[in-house]
Parts: sequence; structure tokens; C-alpha cells
Amino acid sequence: MAKAKKSKEKSQHEEQPKSPMPAHHQPRPGIEAKMTPKPEFLAPLYKGAEKLKDKVAIITGGDSGIGRSVAVLYAREGADIAIVYLPEEEIDAKETAKHVKKEGQKCLLIPGDVKDSKFCEKAIKKTVDEFGRLDILVNNAAYQQHQKSPEDITDEQFEKTFRTNIFGYFYMVRAALKHLKEGSAIVNCGSITGLEGNKELLDYSATKGAIHAFTKSLAQQLVERNIRVNCVSPGPIWTPLNVADKQAKEVAKHGADTPMKRPGQPEEVAPAFVFFASDADSSYISGEILTLLGGETRAA
Repeated sequence: MAKAKKSKEKSQHEEQPKSPMPAHHQPRPGIEAKMTPKPEFLAPLYKGAEKLKDKVAIITGGDSGIGRSVAVLYAREGADIAIVYLPEEEIDAKETAKHVKKEGQKCLLIPGDVKDSKFCEKAIKKTVDEFGRLDILVNNAAYQQHQKSPEDITDEQFEKTFRTNIFGYFYMVRAALKHLKEGSAIVNCGSITGLEGNKELLDYSATKGAIHAFTKSLAQQLVERNIRVNCVSPGPIWTPLNVADKQAKEVAKHGADTPMKRPGQPEEVAPAFVFFASDADSSYISGEILTLLGGETRAA
């Protein structure tokens, strides 16, 4: 039996899509249901251990990509989930909610835009009103747009990137702190671009660097409240964010320059978010940035 199980797990791992990926492009914000191949988010090899039993988590950008897989694994660990997403991503949000419920947990859908501080306050309030508490905040919503030169970045793009990627993180934290108690956790999503930069993602890289500094500073502020703050910083991952930003021929090469020669899948990133949310795993860790880079070691 053990031998058969090992063989099955190996075959599942080998099924991860390899580069080149199919060349395709979507209009923003990108819908996971329309991607080919669809991102892998169910993590069939991941077994829950009640690490987040009776907890409540709110996840921005939880409808698709990394956020969707985090929602599913948090539910597998026993947490009820609130998902924040853009209204045009409703089809993806409903699919995520279906999988959260399959894990035996409740899922609250909250459409809106984290660029709006009042919406962030309402999202937190809706979550607490629905579930009676809040234990985990995952800041994951993001906007990116490649540009060849700084002159190509408009005022509107620059402001949208910053308002989504760092203003939204701050707004969610400020609203959540009214309800987070001792033992709570905040997990932010950074990026390798925030550590190494990216010449065609000038504004996006700057916001991700800001998120890393925000994580460390906030961790210092909240350590006396026994609220841990950490950051997961991935490399290229197969999500709607990228197929909506890159041209089709560039989408096909997404992640091909990593040592593993492929983009990561959301299910390969989500366990790191469980790690940082779980006292069983990381009760002595705060202010850390964990990179997941497909074998790349320069930023480690």
C-alpha cells in the first residue's frame, strides 16, 4: 500500500504544467475560469491537521490565483473564510466559495475594491458581523502593468498600482486591528520583484518593496500585542494577474527562466500562508519574508 501511494503522489507532481505555457491573453483583471491550463489550487497532497480550527480569516484577492488556494487550505485547516474581490471577478469568487464549503467551512463573499479605505472598513465589519470574530488577515490583492520605460507609466497607472498594492494593505490592517486579538496573524503577499526589482515593473516592484518594509515595521509595532506579521514573497506563479498583464507570447514564457523551468502553481505557495497563520508552525516568527522562487537562490 505504501509503495502504491508513493507512486500516485509522484505522478501527481509530474502533472504540473511545464513551460512553454499556452500563449494566451485576457483583458484585466483576468478570470481564472478562462485560463488554459487552469491554475492548480486544490493541493491534493496537503492534509489538514486542524491548525486553524475555529479561526476566521479574511483574504483580499481571494477569488483566484494564490488567494484561492490559500482560502481552500485555510478551510482545510478548519477556518471560516471571508473573500474580498473585485465585482467583475464574481464567477471566480463563487467557485472559490464552493471549494471552501467542500472543505466543511463557511465562506463569505465581499465584492469591492481595496483602494477605498471605507470599503476596507466595511469588509472587516461584515466579516466580524458574520462570524463573530477575526483572527487572520491575508493581504493578497494586487495590480500590475508592464511598461517598457518610466515615461510610459501614466499618473493613473502609478496611482492605481500604489493604491491597490500598498494603500489597500494599510487600510485592511488599520480596520482589522480593531478586532484582532493576541495570537492573531497578518500575512502579506510580497514578490521577488520587491527584492530584486524588475525593469518593466517599476511601480509594481516599488510597491512590493514597500510591502516588505511594511511587514517588518508592522511586526515591530505589533509584537507587544502578540500579533505576528509575516510576508510570503513568490517568484513567477501561474495566476490570472499575469495572463491579464502580459502579451500572449510572453505568457507562454512565464516562469521559464527559473531553475525549475516553469511557473509555480498556487497550491505550491499556499502552504507558506498556512505556516505563517498557524501558531503550531510559526509562533516564534514575526517580521520575516519567505521567498518561493522555483530554485532561484539569489534572493534567499
